[in-house]
Amino acid sequence: MAARIYQRTQSAMQSGKARTEKWILEFEQAEARKADPLMGWTGSADTQAQVELTFPDKEAAKAYAAKYGIAARVHATPPKSLKLQAYADNFR
Repeated sequence: MAARIYQRTQSAMQSGKARTEKWILEFEQAEARKADPLMGWTGSADTQAQVELTFPDKEAAKAYAAKYGIAARVHATPPKSLKLQAYADNFR
């Protein structure tokens, strides 16, 4: 049972920072998805892929994974860079 630990990024469709400070432990899929012959939707019998646990910091997520023997990979958060720009720059 493998999982990944990451921090949710800010959505491109909004400027707010809600729910971006929490860390997420998400299980990877154990089996491939297959198409349903009747409806054509894809799905699998793997229910662990639907589980998403949130933690206040990275250390708490790593401690949870270590406690329950989950092989977890930590994905580092990319550094945030601001592009400071004035409205007058549009007319240069």
